[in-house]
Amino acid sequence: MTPHMNTRRAAALAAVAAMVVVGVQTGTANARPAAADNGSSASSPAFSAAAARTTAIKSAQTEASSTAATLKLGGKEKLIARDVIKDAKGTVHTRYERTYAGLPVIGGDLVTHTASNGKLKSVTRATDAKISVPSTTAKIKTVAGARKVIWAGGSKPVLALESTKTGVQKDGTPSRKRILTDANTGKVLHSYEEIETAGVGNSQYSGKVDLSTTESGSGFDLTDGDRGGHSTYDLNQGESGKGTLVTDDDNTWGDGTGNDRQTAAVDAHYGAAETWDFYKDVLGRDGIAGDGKAAYSRVHYGDAYVNAFWDDSCFCMTYGDGADNKSALTGLDVAGHEMSHGLTSSTANLDYVGESGGLNEATSDIFGTSVEFYADNATDVGDYLIGEKIDINGDGTPLRYMDEPSKDGGSADYWSSSVGNEDVHYSSGVANHFFYLLAEGSGAKTINGVDYDSPTSDGSTVTGIGRDKAIQIWYKALSEYMTSSTDYADARTATEKAATDLYGADSAELKAVDAAWTGVNVK
Repeated sequence: MTPHMNTRRAAALAAVAAMVVVGVQTGTANARPAAADNGSSASSPAFSAAAARTTAIKSAQTEASSTAATLKLGGKEKLIARDVIKDAKGTVHTRYERTYAGLPVIGGDLVTHTASNGKLKSVTRATDAKISVPSTTAKIKTVAGARKVIWAGGSKPVLALESTKTGVQKDGTPSRKRILTDANTGKVLHSYEEIETAGVGNSQYSGKVDLSTTESGSGFDLTDGDRGGHSTYDLNQGESGKGTLVTDDDNTWGDGTGNDRQTAAVDAHYGAAETWDFYKDVLGRDGIAGDGKAAYSRVHYGDAYVNAFWDDSCFCMTYGDGADNKSALTGLDVAGHEMSHGLTSSTANLDYVGESGGLNEATSDIFGTSVEFYADNATDVGDYLIGEKIDINGDGTPLRYMDEPSKDGGSADYWSSSVGNEDVHYSSGVANHFFYLLAEGSGAKTINGVDYDSPTSDGSTVTGIGRDKAIQIWYKALSEYMTSSTDYADARTATEKAATDLYGADSAELKAVDAAWTGVNVK
């Protein structure tokens, strides 16, 4: 293998790069035939190139004051441009955060949708409430490290203190809980966990894979120069810091077992590469945040740690070694899942609590599953089972099932008024089930050797539109129409808008979206 990758792999990536450039100009960026949807009008961000995206955001910020006036925001409110996407039809979707009297407004994010002629078509808001508070002076004592904010996630905006409490969750995962406290009464208004986990166990086998590495001195570093410089580090059972960059003398890494410490790094590095390629080839997205910059991976976290997690603060994925310290949690769908928490954070930024938290988790399951299909790996074939190779239950069963989520003993098949009270890994079942129905339809079928039999809440029959179209609809809804507070009813609206944009108001795809949501009792 060459210092970066073998010749065949390099040629394939060169072809991908050429296709992405065309995508910026024409609105199509599907470069891998197996993942492309023939005849699809799927959108790709015309601002996916890092430099163009940066310019677009700066331009949006320059116009932020006039945009605020157009939206009739109050005199104390300002907009901060966070992302800009231009779809294949020329519509520009600009995502903004909001401030009030100089204070961040939590739950006040919004997205404007502007036609190619510059006319504002519509606005998607996290809240419709008018942002106003009687005073920005806190009556209670400010705790160390807290900042004043406006909490707009409730029925009425209030002055709040935002603080962070760190610790350890029950399974050993680090905890960093964000807490919003009423600045006048001291009442806790909202709290959520910032460390986003997959809840998965011991897997690290994807067979023999090609890795993009970098020559350094007399050896090689596990740094991917073809994908933003993604690097993989060994924490050596530590629980903080970055760890040590994984290196090798001969560019042959690991032995496929947990007895070799490099094996976990191989799977983590490979999973990150496949996820990056999926984002670029299928979604037309240049990295997690769309800016061409890579995250990094940390393996060998803690002692007998049976989980993996994404952390916004380090922009990184972290993997434990499993109960026996030899079964790293670095499966392909796990890597896709964790990396996609970063994508969600960079787009809709769905709150990791309640129904929005379930949608956050489901998005990672949806993308993790899609990465697995995209990779077309003979050792880990694509399926709608989450963590199917890790045997976290000890009996060969997967962690989660997308066709009938309740088969895991805890996840919700259908929406109910109480689903938001469930753990986000269980409330995610509603959206996972929706995606399966949208892609494959209801009833019994066999896909890649796995048997499925997906029911519906009302006994209706749903005809799937294919995974390629389903993922385009979900991504467009996430990146252009969902906000931090999106719940399941809002998600139905967002995917309906996405399907209409992509395929038309009278399309079979839109009808399938409606049928799939009805099938999981989101009406």
